Amino acid sequence: MPGTKVISLPGLKRKIARLKKNGQRVVFTNGCFDILHYGHVKYLQDARAKGDYLVVAVNSDASIKRIKTKNRPVIAQGDRLKTLAALACVDFVILFNEDNPLRLIKTLKPDVLIKGADWDKKKIIGADFVESYGGKVLTVNLVKGRSTSAIIEKILRDLPGK
Repeated sequence: MPGTKVISLPGLKRKIARLKKNGQRVVFTNGCFDILHYGHVKYLQDARAKGDYLVVAVNSDASIKRIKTKNRPVIAQGDRLKTLAALACVDFVILFNEDNPLRLIKTLKPDVLIKGADWDKKKIIGADFVESYGGKVLTVNLVKGRSTSAIIEKILRDLPGK
């Protein structure tokens, strides 16, 4: 049931502790995931392939408005959480309201931290912390030409009267 994948921080912390105790590798990634598209899905599948369980931390509507524009997100946080939870490659989904996921990373201590290859590894938030306890920081290739911003631009360009 996809709804059971959306989890609170205390619940997720308990589940991760159990998984790690059983030798499972926990992968963590984060993002807005607004207007879910193939680029997102491929990214999440590739991230999941780096471990046994994938945690996806999702920016809240309020944090997206602060880091993107006031017109974003297009899709409300509740729908974004449920859509991600419906993906087979995603094991847990958690919402965060901060502008970055550092607090979650420090609380959950994932084995693997993943971001897209468009990120310089030195600038990945939480990278130093994850590496400090022997965790790995990896990037995965993005699907060229696939982005929420590009989708929004195309929709606006194709509107009648434009």
